[in-house]
Amino acid sequence: MIDILLGGDNAVVIALACRQLPAHQRTKGILWGTAGAIVLRVILIAFALTLLQIPFLKLVGAALLLWIGVKLLTPHDEEEHSNIKSSDKLWAAVKTVIVADLVMSIDNVIAIAGAATGAGAQHQLPLVIFGLLVSIPIIVGGSQIVLKLMDRFPFIITLGGMLLGWIAGTMAHSDPAIKDWLPQTTTWSYGLGIAGALLVLLIGKLLMALRSATPTQPALAANAEHGPARLRRVLLAVDGSEPAARAVQHLIALRQALLAPNDLELHLINVQRPVSGDVTTFVSGETIDDYYRERSEKAFVPARALLQAAGLAYQEHRHVGVPGETIAKWAQDLDCDLIVMGTRGLGSHTGALLGSVAQGALEHSNVPVLTVK
Repeated sequence: MIDILLGGDNAVVIALACRQLPAHQRTKGILWGTAGAIVLRVILIAFALTLLQIPFLKLVGAALLLWIGVKLLTPHDEEEHSNIKSSDKLWAAVKTVIVADLVMSIDNVIAIAGAATGAGAQHQLPLVIFGLLVSIPIIVGGSQIVLKLMDRFPFIITLGGMLLGWIAGTMAHSDPAIKDWLPQTTTWSYGLGIAGALLVLLIGKLLMALRSATPTQPALAANAEHGPARLRRVLLAVDGSEPAARAVQHLIALRQALLAPNDLELHLINVQRPVSGDVTTFVSGETIDDYYRERSEKAFVPARALLQAAGLAYQEHRHVGVPGETIAKWAQDLDCDLIVMGTRGLGSHTGALLGSVAQGALEHSNVPVLTVK
C-alpha cells in the first residue's frame, strides 16, 4: 500500500519519460526503466534497514515521515516546470526513469523500511521485496489507475498520509535511543501510531485551511437578491465520473424550472490535480501540459454528449490545482450564482475528514453549492 501510494509520482514520470518513444519501444522503455529503478530501490532499502538500527535515526526517519505525510495532504499548484525533455531515444528514456526514481524514492525507502522494522530481522528484506514485486504491475502499467483512483477517491490520499503518521509513531517508539525510556508494549506502540496519524491529519487540515481561508459573507449577501429562480450563471464541475454525469442531468432538468431558462449561462470546469515538483524535475512543462490536456479532454466527453443532446450551449474551463478550492475560486471569478457538482454521498463530517472534492468546494465557496448524489 505504501509503495503504490508513494509510487504514484514515479509512475507518472515513467509514463511521461517514455511518452515520445516509438510505439514498439515504449513498453521496453517502461520495463527496463522500472526494472532498474526497482533494483536500486531494493538496495537502498536494504541499507536503510541496517541504518535504522543506529540510535536516533528512527526518530529522524519518523520526523521525515510526518513531513512526507503532511506534504501528501497539502498539494500545491505547480507553476514552473523543468526544461529537461522526455526523450525519443530508448536508453535515454530508461536513464531518465532510473535517475528520477532514485531521486524520488527517498520517501518510499523511509516509509517501507519503517513499516518493515515491525517484523523480525529475518523477515524484513523479504517483506520489502515482496511489497515491491506486488507494486511493479501497477507502477509499470497503472500510472493512470493510480492517479484516477486518487482523483476519484481523495480519501485514499488522506488515509495514506495518516498511514505514514502511524508508521512514524511506531518507528519512533522502537528507536534504540529511547527504548529504555518508554514501555515497549503493544499499547504504547499503537498509541504513538494513532497519535502520529492524527498529528498528520490535524497539521494537514490546518495548513489547508490557513492557506485557502477566504471571506464568504459579502458575496453570499450579494447573491441572495437574485433568488434561486433568477440564476444567471452556473459553474458545473465535471470529471468524467458517474456522479458528474448525474449532476449534468440534474442541471438540465433544473434549467426547465427557471423563469428565464434561455438566459442561463453555463460554464463547465475540470480541475486536474497537479503532479508533484519531483515529477516536474524530470519531465518538461510541455509534456506535462499535454498530459493535463489529455486527462481533461476525457473528463469533458460525457458532459458534452449530454448537454449537446439537450441543445444547451456552454463554455469550457480547464485548470490545474486542488479541485475543491479551484472550483470555488473560479465560481467567484466568473461571478457565478451556483456551483453544481456530483458527489459520492459522503456525509459532511466524513467528507471533511477524508478530503471530498465536494466538501472542499463547500468549505471554500462564497456561492451556493448544489451537490447531486
